Amino acid sequence: MLPTPIRAVYFDAVGTLIFPNPPASAVYAQVAGRHGRTIDPAAISPLLWQQFRIEDDLDRQFGWVTSEERERRRWRNIVSAVLPGSSDELFDELFQHFARPSAWVVPDDAARTLTELAAAGYWMGMASNYDRRLESVVQGSAALVSVRGWLVISSVVGVRKPGAGFFAAVVASAGCEPREILFVGDDVENDYEGATAAGLHAVLLDPKDKHPEVARRVRSLGELLL
Repeated sequence: MLPTPIRAVYFDAVGTLIFPNPPASAVYAQVAGRHGRTIDPAAISPLLWQQFRIEDDLDRQFGWVTSEERERRRWRNIVSAVLPGSSDELFDELFQHFARPSAWVVPDDAARTLTELAAAGYWMGMASNYDRRLESVVQGSAALVSVRGWLVISSVVGVRKPGAGFFAAVVASAGCEPREILFVGDDVENDYEGATAAGLHAVLLDPKDKHPEVARRVRSLGELLL
């Protein structure tokens, strides 16, 4: 799956290399309970995704521009949609939870893929629509040691995926030509289309075969090694 000119491989973070553990819906319900709120975890995911789409539409209107302030406001809006009237203390607890390495898991397949790509001599990085909390997550995870020096975070860059400025930052981070970079992620618009529009190679992580129209896709990261 790695074309001949590839020198660097960059991965999306959430949904590609790292996954919330326990799931976000369970965390929201647990934190809400500690603050005297009761909500069925099954009701949380639909509300999360609905507000995610609203926030993405807002960012699209403004050319994908972002910042630390914008990312914190995004998450405040999301928490408010799931738990209307939630206190600042409740929000702060949720926000800080996802800054902890212990809140995330790197699947064995992903960890093995990183190890083998590093052994094969590829440079590797992580490039994500996130904020600076991602730094503490990566620093605290032994499985992510190979990407620690090459983090591209939207709030730091000032542009979210799929904005061209985000992928320009990926190219600058890698220090090579766009055609020498492979970008791997689980989102068609943000990862696959954004990267290819910027001249990078791209592979879509599509474990449930939802996107047969995408030319280059894998069900697991281990397939990158084949």
